[in-house]
Amino acid sequence: MRRRGLRLSSARRLVLEALFAAEHPVTADEIAGGVGGRVPCSDLASVYRNLETLERLGVVHHVHAGHGPGLYALARGREYVLCERCGELHAVPPHALDPVREALRAALGYEARFTHFPLVARCGDCAASAD
Repeated sequence: MRRRGLRLSSARRLVLEALFAAEHPVTADEIAGGVGGRVPCSDLASVYRNLETLERLGVVHHVHAGHGPGLYALARGREYVLCERCGELHAVPPHALDPVREALRAALGYEARFTHFPLVARCGDCAASAD
């Protein structure tokens, strides 16, 4: 942060602490609310400003899981799969989705990434219960 001319303010540090404390991607509201008591609460507007800055720096990314609010997580080289039925969001290493990427490239010429919008499918449990 400092190498890029930015301060590591207490508000920015609080957002980062919340993201480290979170076990999964979280909303800005959850961060402002202290992630279930794991970190101190903070101002929602400040949380959004800092998330925007951290995302611009590549430290944080957000993912849209269904019709709900954007979820934020530390940028750790993960992509996401979302169950369309139960809403379970799974973070997976990018190589796990390489076969899907290759199939899309071969069939349609698209280069897919599943960081901002997850791959939507049915999880094993939901697929089995639908049969």
